Amino acid sequence: MPIMTSHIPKIEVLSGPERRRRWSTAEKLAIVQETYEPDVTVSIVARRHGIQPNQLFAWRKLAAQGALTATASQEEVVPASEYRALQNQVKELQRLPRQKDDGRRNPQGSA
Repeated sequence: MPIMTSHIPKIEVLSGPERRRRWSTAEKLAIVQETYEPDVTVSIVARRHGIQPNQLFAWRKLAAQGALTATASQEEVVPASEYRALQNQVKELQRLPRQKDDGRRNPQGSA
């Protein structure tokens, strides 16, 4: 009878009140990168790392939007609600009619 070898997943025991595994940005990016290798599926990579495929798809979406690289490069992150509010302000300002320069202001700041 042939002996079948199987991949035994690594088990991580979380101690204390923390019940969720915290992945660093670098770890997320590395895992997402694995999904783009030839002949690899998201399900295989997710199973390999002990996460759900839908979580990995969410990370892929964030990576495609640049959200993971922004936090990885230590750039300032703005909440989505604040970003939308600022976008709306810009749209409102763009709708305003432009005022003609009547020559009273000097753009260089000198009188």
